[in-house]
Amino acid sequence: MPAVTSHRTAFLVLLCGALTIALSPIFVRLSEIGPTMTAFWRVFLATGPLWLLAAVERRRRPGTTSRILPHTRSDVILVALTGFFFAGDLVFWHWAIRFTSVANSTLFANFQPIFVSLGAWVLFGERMTRGFYLGGALALAGAVILLGDSLTIGGDTLFGDALAIITAVFYGAYILAIGRLRHRFSTLTTMAWSSLVTAAFILPVALAAGESLFPATLDGWLVLLGLALIAHAGGQSMIAFSLAHLPAAFSSVSLLVQPVAAAVFAWVLLREPLGPLQILGGIVVLCGIALARRASQVRPLPVPEPQ
Repeated sequence: MPAVTSHRTAFLVLLCGALTIALSPIFVRLSEIGPTMTAFWRVFLATGPLWLLAAVERRRRPGTTSRILPHTRSDVILVALTGFFFAGDLVFWHWAIRFTSVANSTLFANFQPIFVSLGAWVLFGERMTRGFYLGGALALAGAVILLGDSLTIGGDTLFGDALAIITAVFYGAYILAIGRLRHRFSTLTTMAWSSLVTAAFILPVALAAGESLFPATLDGWLVLLGLALIAHAGGQSMIAFSLAHLPAAFSSVSLLVQPVAAAVFAWVLLREPLGPLQILGGIVVLCGIALARRASQVRPLPVPEPQ
């Protein structure tokens, strides 16, 4: 596939993934059990289908997907880090919702482009253009406008806001780690391993929190299945696929479409009002993403000439 077509396709897949995971807050709000145990079931229930699909993929395409097990020490470390970062992202974000407003937790958690851009530059030499940074700033400003009516800044929300910012750090680290993992494994193998490790990290935290292990009704299980299969196995897999073809910093900015989609889903499914200011914020976010995409060519750091 030509490079331009590959970039366009990966971008569309990334947007589809962002729109899909935008359903996560809806499922989390409807869950009958605690936030940490909800996060555990989110990844654990997705693990079985992901491993099954990875095995089918390996049989159908043995020449390109034969590596289903981490063979080297660096593979093992990267898989462990990816699962750890995503576990931190889920746990801190789910708890942030408990101590601050949904708007605050959504906004601060979506500060992840700042940490991704910094990490991609420092660790991997991804230097973006000025136009990209302008687009990213515009998209973040749009997110502030979008959620501005619902923001509550004060002492009562300070702890929850801090948890949401920590969420952004973990999610930014996850984006960088899974992008690197995708260069070594297929999308399904990457998701199968990272989901299994994430579940292993979350379970002891959930048990220590003393939350209910299981939902009480069939509807509760259906909510968890929807969260696992739609938001995680579906949405996160599409994002993982795109990260092998797009710069991490650009991908993180594009994911700011998530709060826009979440606001629309909340309006449609939960009857939450969607006012003119939110519509304006959504438009600003989309304009910022469009500008960032237009200027998303990576400029590598200059290599010093040999002395």
